Amino acid sequence: MHCSIEEYYRRLDRSLFIDNINKNWADLDRPLPIGFGQTISQPSLVLAMTRQLNPQSHDRILEIGTGSGYQTALLAAFAQEVFTVERIAELSHKARQRLGQMGFENIRYKIGDGSLGWPEFGPYDKIMVTAAAAAIPDELVRQLEPGGRMIIPVGSPGMQELLLVKRNRRGQVTSRILEHVVFVELKGRYGWSADG
Repeated sequence: MHCSIEEYYRRLDRSLFIDNINKNWADLDRPLPIGFGQTISQPSLVLAMTRQLNPQSHDRILEIGTGSGYQTALLAAFAQEVFTVERIAELSHKARQRLGQMGFENIRYKIGDGSLGWPEFGPYDKIMVTAAAAAIPDELVRQLEPGGRMIIPVGSPGMQELLLVKRNRRGQVTSRILEHVVFVELKGRYGWSADG
């Protein structure tokens, strides 16, 4: 990619990732429903999270929560490969179709429990979590390469802290708060209960 994250973000048409009436509001800087109780995140927050993750051309990135594929596209434009996990099959299929039509060939898709990550292909240089966890899942930390970083919202339903988690070369983990956010809940074994 020969442009900056900001330039690509400005060119990325958010309306391509919305297939319901909310497409009319794609230009607004706010989250919008995409069905199944899920949302496409506020564009400025997607940009801020991507900047903090800082995807590089050699990175293998794990994304938890494919959703519409909007964040996936921003990661895949700059990373070597993106491994994205979504628990809702229909959202995963739609994202795969639209990202394929956009020409992305460096994305692998999995339907399953995102709180478990995707250990078969780990460890990863970077991890992007787009749903709120009650705590940082140890399972995801184990899949983070030493020297890697993870962006994850952590807290209670309705209010979380967006954390930048780093694992140093010795395997020690540190985190710092970037901002306060509200995300849908991460469901699964190491997230909130799968049934709500």
